Amino acid sequence: MPSWKNGLPISINSHADPETLYPVMQTHPWILAIRPKTLGISVVPVLVGTSLAWAETDIILLLPAIAALAAAILIQIGTNLYNDAADFERGADTPDRLGPERATAQGWFSPAQVKRAALISFSGAFVIGIYLAVVGGWPIIIIGLLSLLAGYAYTGGPKPIAYSASGELFVFIFFGLTAVGGSYYLQTSRLSAEALLCAGAIGLLAAAVLLVNNYRDLETDERAAKLTLTHYLGRERARQLYILMLMLPFALPVAFNHHYNGSWLIVLCLPFALWLLQRFSTEPLGKGFNGILANTAKLQLIYGALLSLGLLI
Repeated sequence: MPSWKNGLPISINSHADPETLYPVMQTHPWILAIRPKTLGISVVPVLVGTSLAWAETDIILLLPAIAALAAAILIQIGTNLYNDAADFERGADTPDRLGPERATAQGWFSPAQVKRAALISFSGAFVIGIYLAVVGGWPIIIIGLLSLLAGYAYTGGPKPIAYSASGELFVFIFFGLTAVGGSYYLQTSRLSAEALLCAGAIGLLAAAVLLVNNYRDLETDERAAKLTLTHYLGRERARQLYILMLMLPFALPVAFNHHYNGSWLIVLCLPFALWLLQRFSTEPLGKGFNGILANTAKLQLIYGALLSLGLLI
């Protein structure tokens, strides 16, 4: 395990040029640490919930929408950072892990530094949440506090969510039902069946991203006692679940029962989803699954953008 001085690892090569310490110097290590490719998962729910509210009321509360977006991104950044440090400390991020490099495991920063950065992110979200609580009242207070607690509990505490079979359910609830529903409620002070339908669709696609991650890392996770849903389902049933998660959201326009005809725009990304299903089923286990994970996150982003546009036209 490397030791640190002034934020740099010194046990491997204390006189190394800083460029040798970071694999991608074009991107700052802190940017890599927050996992920017995954942040769309927190952006999409706010976008969809706000767009649906705007479509129904012809009014948008712009400042609350921006604040909700900032808080959601900060909570996910905090969750990603804490996950980075906690997985390293629990032995899940080993050299034979197939996923992208992690900041703590690579020695870019110490666990304490990464956890401190996570705390700063969570604190920023909490401060923004005070304003959102004033706007939205006690339901937003409950949503905000639960979201912050869940962000820590994902890999923190004695029984982390990420080390159980409930990770995908956690993502479905907090990056789907809670985030979309909360964003909608913030604008309208109510909930609707349409909001819950949108929330379910977005939550399924977000959960699919985590399923790919856990499917890819099954063996290394098991060695670290990280027994995810894929561990209990097995690879074949996990593949079937992935198919279900990607296909069910495309039934949303039918569920809307012609209330929002523009929602059919989401069909434009169906070929992309089918390509992902084919690749998931045929890709040999290895680093190729990093591309599947990134593209599953991209699918959720494209789907959310098309859905939001369809709701507004």
